[in-house]
Amino acid sequence: MIHSLTLSDALAEHARSRPQVTAVVDGEVRLTYPELDERVSRLAAALDGLGVGAGDRVVWLGQNAYAVLELLLACSRLGAVLCPANWRQSLDELRFVLGDLAPGAVVWEPSDVTTALRDEAGGAWVRAGEEYERLLAGAAPRDFAQVSDAEPVLALYTAAFSGRPSAALLSSAALLAHATTLLVVRRMEPGFTFLNNGPLFHVGTMMFCLATFQIGGTNVFTPAFDPEEVCRLIDAERVTQAFLFGPMIDAVAKANAGGKYDLSSLRFVAHSAEWNDMITVDDSPWCRSKMGGYGQTEVGGMLTFLGLAEGGAGPAGRPSPLAQVRIMAPDGSEVPVGEVGEICARGKTLFSGYFARPDLNAEKVAVRLAPHRRPRPPRTRRHHHLHRPQATHDQVGRREHLPRRGRTRAQDPPRRGRRRRHRRPRPRMAPDGQGRRVPEAGRHRHGGRPDHAREGPAGGVQAPAPRHVRGHDPETRLHPPDYDALDEAHGGGNYPGA
Repeated sequence: MIHSLTLSDALAEHARSRPQVTAVVDGEVRLTYPELDERVSRLAAALDGLGVGAGDRVVWLGQNAYAVLELLLACSRLGAVLCPANWRQSLDELRFVLGDLAPGAVVWEPSDVTTALRDEAGGAWVRAGEEYERLLAGAAPRDFAQVSDAEPVLALYTAAFSGRPSAALLSSAALLAHATTLLVVRRMEPGFTFLNNGPLFHVGTMMFCLATFQIGGTNVFTPAFDPEEVCRLIDAERVTQAFLFGPMIDAVAKANAGGKYDLSSLRFVAHSAEWNDMITVDDSPWCRSKMGGYGQTEVGGMLTFLGLAEGGAGPAGRPSPLAQVRIMAPDGSEVPVGEVGEICARGKTLFSGYFARPDLNAEKVAVRLAPHRRPRPPRTRRHHHLHRPQATHDQVGRREHLPRRGRTRAQDPPRRGRRRRHRRPRPRMAPDGQGRRVPEAGRHRHGGRPDHAREGPAGGVQAPAPRHVRGHDPETRLHPPDYDALDEAHGGGNYPGA
């Protein structure tokens, strides 16, 4: 039996092949992959008992915690969708999120805002901590039907296009595909330890959390960024990577100015001389490029990586190997190099659409990219098969609907009757006055003009070959367009870093 691979399936594989590896660390909590898998099974059964099923939403209202990863994996097992809400938002903003998602269950940490929301709302609300643990303890693990990896599993609210926030839906396939690219560019290996000190409602922290999970590493959780606590955890857990940028790096370096903590396990980006002495400057493409690229929530994190285009032009690098990027005009055509347009992308790492936003989805998700890497100038002639477009992702379907170039020989429909071959037409022959017959000058059985004729054997004149066989004659071959020259004339591709 063959089926797709979800986040839950990846967890089950880690539990089988990495039974001694620590999966999560959160304060006093330390769980191996088998222990995490057992808890996720119980959590899935508990959520099912609360009425959460395929397609339903579960909301986390709280700061960073290992429960976020547990909930995400349990939702993957059920076919539900987890939304880690922004706990920094106001009462009205979070009220909008809950009204927008209509969650089947809410797991919450107490605060003034969440307590007010709990008093207003009904439904299944589970308080993090003891109540959450009792919920797991009272549920018995059981099997669930296999869920497709194309089903959304994570919802992250992102900047509004239409004046209100929208939840971008990401599937297991998209999350695993992005994690695969990230762990290659960052050169992540088993034993990799990531400190989740950035907010998990932000894709920047979530993408490293999931990449660490996929490689079978260890995720360390801390509620929020605190420079002293970050130093302590890097030292105690031998952290490899953390969510740190600019001022955050300066704050950590200041907190460890006296060398109280050993930060040498942190393989990170070079910054100040003081910082470089504390850590191990990493040589991966991700760190050499200063973590550069272009990303957003809708693409699962990073769409382009500067580490994939080191030394190239542009500040954003090249697209992920699993994505295609174009800059498009409003009419759907690709804009010339140097002009402004809208970023359009497709590939495995992209989101499934926005939750409950049909109009926005129709506007933002409907663009289809051209199959070619670069725009071509208009063609005025076709020669044999040289100009037929290649098959693209958009053309995949039943075999009779595939273009000829997109089929293999085994997929071609059976031919009926004898296969005809193209033959070079014979020129009309005429006597040469010496008892021999030679090609008649300036004449051809299929037509032919004297100015196209060329010298033939024995002083005769040979008529030109027809167009469809000239490619076999080195003297009359019709050469295909020189794409290298055309690319040079038209500037080549126009995506960042090309």
